[in-house]
Amino acid sequence: MGMPNQQEDAPGRRWSVEDVLALPNDGNRYETVDGELLVSPSLRYLHQAVVGAVYAALRAWVAAEGIGVVLFAPADVILDAHTLVQPDVFLLPPVGADVMSGAVPGPAPLLVVEVLSPGNARHDRLRKRPRYQRAGIECWLVDAESQLVERWATDSDRPEVCMDQIAWYPDRASSPFTIELAPVWKEVGLPTVG
Repeated sequence: MGMPNQQEDAPGRRWSVEDVLALPNDGNRYETVDGELLVSPSLRYLHQAVVGAVYAALRAWVAAEGIGVVLFAPADVILDAHTLVQPDVFLLPPVGADVMSGAVPGPAPLLVVEVLSPGNARHDRLRKRPRYQRAGIECWLVDAESQLVERWATDSDRPEVCMDQIAWYPDRASSPFTIELAPVWKEVGLPTVG
């Protein structure tokens, strides 16, 4: 299968996980949500710096808690035959070598973190976030330019808007994961807002 084009992605076309996996590795991020193809361009440095900061903080906490493994894109998360996503950062429950080697698909993440940027904000907000919630996955949308995080619990109609910190206490943990946001913004070189 070649690059997607308007004819291939005509209204009514339902993309499968297999269709997306057959696309070329051309620097774009290809995902499908409920059969809709999502294409995002390569990402800016700011996006990647925020991903790195969130990943490092979450990974340290997960290692101390022993509740799973933290990964980051590009890594495929398959939710069904027509939904393959690559969350920027995600936490899987404990998995075995068969999942880590790719021999079998991984379970649904406990948490996904999507860092918004001009090329992906619409997909992350309108397509991926509701799909994560339907799958029972908590989703955080990080808006670095506004210096806030929208925390979407699995059953919420509206986000908790976090401007100072996020505290998350999943069932499997003995202590909450807390991340102060001001140091994240400072680490990635953003000026202080307010």
